[in-house]
Amino acid sequence: MNTVNQAALFLVQSIGTFYLMLVVLRLLLQFARADFYNPITQFIVKATHPPLAPLRRVIPPLGRIDMATVVLALLVQWLVIQISLTMFGNGFVNPLPLLSWAAVGIIGLILKIYLYGLLAVIILSWVAPHSPHPAVMLVRQLLEPVSEPFRRIIPAIGGLDLSPIFIFLVINVLQIFLYGIASSLNAPGQIVPGL
Repeated sequence: MNTVNQAALFLVQSIGTFYLMLVVLRLLLQFARADFYNPITQFIVKATHPPLAPLRRVIPPLGRIDMATVVLALLVQWLVIQISLTMFGNGFVNPLPLLSWAAVGIIGLILKIYLYGLLAVIILSWVAPHSPHPAVMLVRQLLEPVSEPFRRIIPAIGGLDLSPIFIFLVINVLQIFLYGIASSLNAPGQIVPGL
């Protein structure tokens, strides 16, 4: 692969992964029922609304899960993978394996979002525990549906919340299983965002 193709592949992967992250964040923020008036949430909603509007007319939600956003995430992921494979000279590939790679990549991206969000919240709890910054508040709201069940099971010891340790363990175990599934599907990690 020559330098121009490498640069083009880098741009496709970067832009595609960024937009995919916005779509996945919209899904997670809807699930967490995060503050809709947060400026970061407003940006995510505006950036993802144009392709979601027609999908929402056709695809109904499933409980708290916005299935139109799930379909959009799969479509964006599939498109990024297909364009990347085409740039590698593979042409059009059967969409079924690509959709399975897309699903695994999206799950991997969700796990990474929770992992890095948890790291950010832990660090911020030491340096700026009561920060009113919109990004900090949004990350806390995003993590609440994951953290709350762990806090119910694992009580705080001396005012110290140990639940993040167990959340880290669960995320790492899930990532191990996910990479095993990705390997069995022959998913190319350098092409599938989230892996």
